[in-house]
Amino acid sequence: FPFPYTPYLIQERFMAALYGALEAGRVGIFESPTGTGKSLSLICGALSWLRDFQEKKQQEEARLLALEESGQEGKKKQQLPSAEPGHPESKDTAGEPDWVTAFVQKKEERDMVDRLKEEQIRRKKREERLEKTRHNVQLKYAAKRKRSEEDETKRLLQLSKEVLSEGAGVDVGEQLDRNEEELILAEYESDEEKKAVTGLEEDDDDLEEEHVTKIYYCSRTHSQLSQFVREVQKSPFGKDTRLVSLGSRQNLCVNEEVRRLGALQLINDRCMEMQKNKREKKSDEEMEGKKRRMSRTVCPFYSYEQMQFLRDEVLMEVKDIEQLVALGRETKACPYYGSRYAIPAAQLVVLPYQMLLHEPTRNAAGIKLKDQVVIIDEAHNLIDTITCIHSAEVSGSQLCCAHSQLLQYMERYRKRLKAKNLMYIKQILYLLERFVAMLGGNVNQNPNCQAVSQTGAVLKSINDFLFQSQIDNINLFKVQRYCEKSLISRKLFGFVERYGGPATAVKTNKENQKLVGLQNFLLTLQQGSDKEGTPQSPPVEPENEQLRTASPLMQIEGFLSALTNANQDGRVILNRQGTVGQSSLKFLLLNPAVHFAKVVEECRAVIIAGGTMQPVADFREQLLSCAGVDPARVVEFSCGHVIPPENILPIILCSGPSNQQLEFTYQTRDLPQMMDETGRILCNLCNVVPGGVVCFFPSYEYEKQVYAHWEKTGLLTRLAAKKKIFQEPKKANQVEQVLVEYAKCIKRCSQAGGQMTGALLLSVVGGKMSEGINFSDDLGRCVIMVGMPYPNIKSPELQEKMTWLDKTMPRAAGQAPSRVLIENLCMKAVNQSIGRAIRHQKDFASILLLDHRYARPAIFNKLPQWIRERTQVKPAFGSAFAELRK
Repeated sequence: FPFPYTPYLIQERFMAALYGALEAGRVGIFESPTGTGKSLSLICGALSWLRDFQEKKQQEEARLLALEESGQEGKKKQQLPSAEPGHPESKDTAGEPDWVTAFVQKKEERDMVDRLKEEQIRRKKREERLEKTRHNVQLKYAAKRKRSEEDETKRLLQLSKEVLSEGAGVDVGEQLDRNEEELILAEYESDEEKKAVTGLEEDDDDLEEEHVTKIYYCSRTHSQLSQFVREVQKSPFGKDTRLVSLGSRQNLCVNEEVRRLGALQLINDRCMEMQKNKREKKSDEEMEGKKRRMSRTVCPFYSYEQMQFLRDEVLMEVKDIEQLVALGRETKACPYYGSRYAIPAAQLVVLPYQMLLHEPTRNAAGIKLKDQVVIIDEAHNLIDTITCIHSAEVSGSQLCCAHSQLLQYMERYRKRLKAKNLMYIKQILYLLERFVAMLGGNVNQNPNCQAVSQTGAVLKSINDFLFQSQIDNINLFKVQRYCEKSLISRKLFGFVERYGGPATAVKTNKENQKLVGLQNFLLTLQQGSDKEGTPQSPPVEPENEQLRTASPLMQIEGFLSALTNANQDGRVILNRQGTVGQSSLKFLLLNPAVHFAKVVEECRAVIIAGGTMQPVADFREQLLSCAGVDPARVVEFSCGHVIPPENILPIILCSGPSNQQLEFTYQTRDLPQMMDETGRILCNLCNVVPGGVVCFFPSYEYEKQVYAHWEKTGLLTRLAAKKKIFQEPKKANQVEQVLVEYAKCIKRCSQAGGQMTGALLLSVVGGKMSEGINFSDDLGRCVIMVGMPYPNIKSPELQEKMTWLDKTMPRAAGQAPSRVLIENLCMKAVNQSIGRAIRHQKDFASILLLDHRYARPAIFNKLPQWIRERTQVKPAFGSAFAELRK
């Protein structure tokens, strides 16, 4: 394997196993700890396989074409089945005459040769185009100059129009009416009614190409993807790989007017509306003898010529998202669409895994998985991610607000809306009405003033919910498709933005009268009074924020989509709390495998990789087995760490300094003696451990409780003498500030010397510090895990998941699947947290697990291999402390 430096033995093994899995078309679960160069191993292993695969395919094509030209029919028949790797052999039709079989076979052979010729021509065309763009700098600047000239012409035309309109003295009222045109829903045609689906402009066909074999690399966050792209740039494949970075419109849009909308859903809807306007503009202009319609806004960054240029630029050189956005601004071309048009010709596509795992998003982006390779990195939370993507929750306030907005919208534009739009709007209004009724409320009253008689959570199957809410006669698939295609949530948002807010000045009395109902309703929600004007307690602030930022219909669309899942795969939770406004409807996906099944079915190979994948049983049973993957197709790879054994000291501590047994169950962890013992352990550790100590608690509530107890007993003062104490904030925007202060304190102490030796960071398992944060070197010389972070077993969602698992999964080693789930969730969280410490080859740290239950085989075996093989179980604190001092 080509590699930028001499690889570790671990990396060579990783690349060999990866190459084998891709070649054999397997589903692989790969684990390689942080600091072992996993990203580079993935890049060099996967791209080596792709290079070899493409070479073999081209050699095979060349041989077939040569045979066809020389007319060696017999030889060609033997070679044809291997033309495409993985292509099934054509079977002889039983009982057919020989001449029919021969004719069919010859036709298949001719078709294959024709397809290979077309593929060759396309490839040659693409390579010539990229070569031309790469070397012809003059062409680049000519295109840039042409765009500048066009922009200047448009600007002058706009100025002249403004001058003319000023001279003509256009009536303000008329102008307002014209502006309102864009709030009207266009005539809706369902997919069955459309003769042809047009994705691009007529002259954009040249942008579409046949998909070449490629690798889709997914990770969780935008920063992780950027880091991966930088690794590709540094690798031996950085110069020759055609790489495309995909992201959301929020990350890639360069149109400032659209970016200012802020919320992702609003940006998406606005962008789609602009593309629709561009397609409709031509037909609008051609309408003669009818009232002239206002010119709809179209995106200046979206045009055939710009897109073609940007696509070639993207394929020519490896770029991360930031470089792509900079290029889009420079060339005045849309990076969001430009990158998508480059997908067919790309060899490596880098994207967030939410985009790949959600089928509608995947289709919208033009991602085709048939016979391709998918690598999902940072996949330890893959099951939870799929569950979250396909779950949805809406509050009573959102339902009532959406109903009011939509009713007012329909009343205002009833005469302008087509029959089909009115029909669908009435169906949506009925659905909203029934949803609120299920929460025990009425859509015509303020949700924050309607008390709920029976509080608590009730779980229902999808079918039961549809029957009981009396909506089983409505085709939710069609309603959901209508919402998606008609952009109704965007129109509604524009309507509310213009007329809904009490601060919005409405220009004429006539309009004011028409919209007084909507304004009054929104005012009552914001002031917390009902329609009769009776004063009530004000609603919670987040609901006001929701009203101001977006139409709640966007959220409701997600819930409607969730209800189209199969009955056995999900549940609806009716959560009734205090008032209808505070109550909510939540869809919970129980079987994430149904949404992952299509990925593993279509792809040639799928690799699920991560630094900590233990325990892997969840992936095998809940995801792959339920998705119908043959166990023989699944391959596992796990490797140790590159650090020397003496660089890590993992200890399971069974008792504290005063011989108090450490068992942090819900019954015992709140006892004063248990909190005192934890404090004494930390005091002793802080006396001998230099630099930073990171201590993880099972929850924010417990961390707060322990902190308050230590403060009362004076133990906090003793701790603070050795280490400055920091606490993990609950708000995400404060995390960076705490980390910066923590790092500064450790650096200052190491340089100054003295009694203060560093800092102690009190964190929470599953919180902001337990994933993606790098406590390397002095930032994390010791990581402590207080107790075992078992999830809240009383949660209705978890209880339903456990019941579902016990019904659908076989018992493993005599244990109920629900019990295994609880243990696995706990150990996944532990493994992520303790993985914060060792971050590179020369790093060193101690890891302390404070609870005797970690020594049980069922739990111990779920620790990562590289930690497990070096862990010491210490029944007494004295021997553990002696090891730490050493």
